[in-house]
This record gives sequence, C-alpha cells and structure tokens, in this order.
Amino acid sequence: MEDFISFIVKHLVEKPESVRIETIKEENGRVLYKLYVGQGDLGQVIGKEGRTARSLRTLVFAAAARRGIRAGFEIVDPALPPKGASPPAWDSMDSSGEHA
Repeated sequence: MEDFISFIVKHLVEKPESVRIETIKEENGRVLYKLYVGQGDLGQVIGKEGRTARSLRTLVFAAAARRGIRAGFEIVDPALPPKGASPPAWDSMDSSGEHA
C-alpha cells in the first residue's frame, strides 16, 4: 500500500524525494497511513477545495478494502505540531502572566 500511495503522490508534487509514508498498525486492526510531503507541496496534495485529498483518500480506502485491510489515511501538515504534542513553553503561563 505504501508503494501505491507513494507512486500517486510523487506524481503530484514538486519535490517527490520528500514524500514519506508512515504506517501505523492500530490495536483495533486498522492500518493508518500518514502522508508527509515537503514544504510547499501540501497544497498540491490537498488540491482545490480538498478535491485531490478526497480522491486520494477514496483510492487508498478502495485499494485497502480490495486487500482486506481496514485503512485510515491522514495528510500531515509539517507546519503543525503532531497530535498529542505538548504546547510550546510560551503557552504555559498562569492567569497572572507568570510562567507555570
């Protein structure tokens, strides 16, 4: 599946060498595919009004279902902190304006 996703995405972006797919096998049996692209390529992968991203997601789900895999697909924005990451230090002030 990683090769399939990589093949499609590398033909959409300016920097194909920066395309990376992370595969996470979840406890519930689902496989999550996380897509990382280089800076400036995120817009190409998302497309106008998210159409390209929706199409990619549909292709991934269809290909996974054909192989008997329950899949999830996530496009990761490199500018955002990862899910579950702690907030930056400057964000940890108490109500008096002092750092906690």
